[in-house]
Amino acid sequence: MLQPKKTKFRKAHKGRIKGVATSATSLNYGTYGLKALEAERVTARQIEAARVAMTRFMKRAGRVWVRIFPDVPVSKKPVEVRMGKGKGSPEFWACRVKPGKILFEVDGVSQSIAKEAFGRASSKLPIKTKVVGQLIK
Repeated sequence: MLQPKKTKFRKAHKGRIKGVATSATSLNYGTYGLKALEAERVTARQIEAARVAMTRFMKRAGRVWVRIFPDVPVSKKPVEVRMGKGKGSPEFWACRVKPGKILFEVDGVSQSIAKEAFGRASSKLPIKTKVVGQLIK
């Protein structure tokens, strides 16, 4: 699974995801892409599950680019622990996704295969998405 090799701080504030994406809003690598329509945290497990679903459906034809990276540590306290006593330990890594960001890109497959692959990947993600690319309305 994806996670940073090294970070400046071990724990991060929760923060809020507001506004729309300014970077990674257009296709840079592939012919078709999966664009986020909502703001949400996407975990490293969800990114990996979506990637595997796409590559399995495409039967490893074409090329897949993952345009997001989980760089935010999400901490969690153990079950049945009383309030206080500090912040919990980091449990998993997540990526803050804003609406308009391209999550995945594919190239080397037909439009119908790309649409179906993105549909399967979208079902693994906690946000609404849409397929963008050449000749897709």
